[in-house]
Amino acid sequence: MQPLQLELRDRLRLRKPHPCGGYDWEVVRLGADIGLRCETCGRRVLLPRSEVERRVKQKLPPLSQTDSNAEV
Repeated sequence: MQPLQLELRDRLRLRKPHPCGGYDWEVVRLGADIGLRCETCGRRVLLPRSEVERRVKQKLPPLSQTDSNAEV
């Protein structure tokens, strides 16, 4: 199986919800460990790449520029 190709600002939907209830995460760090930010509550977590690959349900389309500016 080929490793998951990730880039910064990619959006992922994970299989299990975060305790806040959100399923969607944004990639904020790449390397052996992947940094993710919950799109619901803003919490940041650092997970090993192998665990992220196992937990990912699907890659989501990127937010449009107008949507990302509204979040800031």
